[in-house]
Amino acid sequence: MASSIFRFLKKYRNLPSDTFATRSFCSQSHSIRRRNLFSRISPLGHPSISLVPVLDQWVEEGMKVKDVELRRIVRDLRSRKRFKHALEVSEWMSSKGLCPFLPGDCAVQIDLIGKVRGLCSAESYFNNLSEQDKIEKTYGALLNCYVREGLIDKSLAHMQKMKELGFASNALSYNGIMCLYTRSDQLDKIPDVLSEMKKNGVSPDKFSYRVCINSYGVRSDLNSMEKVLEEMESQVHISIDWTTYAMVANFYQKAGAHKKSLVYLKKCEELVEKDALGYNYLISLYSNLGHREQMMRLWNLQKAKCKKQINRDYITMLGLLVKLGELEQCEKLLEEWHSSCEFYDFRVPNILLIGYCRKGLIEKAVEMLHGIVEKGKTPTPNSWAIIAAGYLDRQDMEMAFECMKEAVAVRAENKGWRPKPEVVLSVLAWLADNGDLEEVEAFVSSLKTVIPVNREMYHSIIKAYTRVGKDLDRLLQSMKADNIDKDEETEKILSSTRSKIDMR
Repeated sequence: MASSIFRFLKKYRNLPSDTFATRSFCSQSHSIRRRNLFSRISPLGHPSISLVPVLDQWVEEGMKVKDVELRRIVRDLRSRKRFKHALEVSEWMSSKGLCPFLPGDCAVQIDLIGKVRGLCSAESYFNNLSEQDKIEKTYGALLNCYVREGLIDKSLAHMQKMKELGFASNALSYNGIMCLYTRSDQLDKIPDVLSEMKKNGVSPDKFSYRVCINSYGVRSDLNSMEKVLEEMESQVHISIDWTTYAMVANFYQKAGAHKKSLVYLKKCEELVEKDALGYNYLISLYSNLGHREQMMRLWNLQKAKCKKQINRDYITMLGLLVKLGELEQCEKLLEEWHSSCEFYDFRVPNILLIGYCRKGLIEKAVEMLHGIVEKGKTPTPNSWAIIAAGYLDRQDMEMAFECMKEAVAVRAENKGWRPKPEVVLSVLAWLADNGDLEEVEAFVSSLKTVIPVNREMYHSIIKAYTRVGKDLDRLLQSMKADNIDKDEETEKILSSTRSKIDMR
C-alpha cells in the first residue's frame, strides 16, 4: 500500500502547480473597475504595493474623498494588521488637506508610526504636534507605544504626566499599565493599579477586571480571583461575556478544583449563544476533564446554533478527540468535514494522520492519504512528514526516507514548512549507512532548499563517499566554503575513513 502511493504520485509530479487549485480569485481588471475606494484598496495586500497611487487616481477621476470612509479604511487595515498600508492612508489623509484631520486621527497615526517605523519616529511625531492636538487620545497613543516596547520607566513617567494633565480619566491608560506588568511578569502590581483606578474615580472596564483576575489566577490565588470576579459581576455597567468565565474555569481546572470549574463552565455556556469560538473553548475545557459526552453535546449544539462550522472548528474538535484516543469518532467527523468544507485545509486531515501514527496504525494513515490524493488533492509537506515520523517510530527507515522525499518534493507550495530536526537527523544517519550515493546526494541537495546546510548533511555524504571509496577532497572543500567547521564527530568519521583506506 505504501509503495503504491509513491508510484501513484509520480503521475502528477510534472503537472502545473495550479492543477489542484482549490480557490479562484477575481481578475485584476475586475477589481480596477470597482467604483468603491475601499474595494480598490482592499485587494492590494502585499506591503510592497503602495496605496498612494490608488488614492491619487481616485481624486484624479473626480471622485469624492470622505473622511468617514478614509477612517473606515484605516480601521479595517489595522484590524487586518496591514499597518504599513494603514499608515499610508492616514498620512495621505493628513497631507492632502482634502478632509478634516482630527486629534483622534493623530492618535491613530502615532500608533501606526510606532508599529511601522519604531518608537523614536512616534515620539518625534508626538513632540511636533501642536498643543491643541496634544490631548488625552494622543498622549494615550504614545503611552501605548511605550507599553508595546515594554519600557516600564518611560511608561510610568508618561502615565504620571497624563495624570497631572488630567488625561488619565478613562480605563484605557490604566489597562495599558496593567498589560505592561503582565508582560514583565510583575503580576503582584496589577491589583494595585485596579485599586488606584477606583481611588481616582476611574471605573474599571471589562478588560481591567479580566487582567486582574488573570493576575491572581496565574499566581494560584483563587480566593482573591473569585472576589474580583464577584465585584465585576456586581458592576451594572459591565456585561460579562463567556471569556471571563472560561478563564476562571481554566484556572480552577489547573488547580485541580474540578467541581468549581464545572460551575463556571455552565455559566460560560449560558453566555456563548452563537459564538463558535466560545464553543471551541468550552469543548476544550470539557476535554481537559475527559468529559467526552459533554464535548459531543456542545459540538452538536454549536452546529445547531452557529450558521456553519469552519476549518478551525474541525481542527479543534479533531485534535481533542485524537488526544482522547477517539479515532473512530474522528473518522466520522472527518467525513462530515469532507462533505461540507469550502476550502480544503490539510491541517484538518493531518490531525487524524497524527492520531493513526501515534497508535501505530501507519497503514491506515497511508491508506487515508492515498484516498485524498486520488481525489485530486496534493498533500502538504507536513502530511508526509507525519507519516515519516510514524515510520521512524517503527524503525522502518526506508519508508521514513521515502516519505521525507515526498515532503521535500511538495515543499514549493508550502515555503514556510520546516521538517522536525530529529526526523531529518535519523533519515540522514540511515542514508549514510544504507543509501545509494546518488540517493544521498539527491536528498541532501533537495534538503538544502528547505533548511540551511548543516554539518549532519555533510557527515551523511562523507560516510556514503567512504562506503564506495570516492575521494573526499572536493567534498571537504565544499564543506569549508559553506563555513562549516569540522567537529569531533567529523574527525571521527574521517579517521575511520583513513583506517579503511590503510587496510586496503
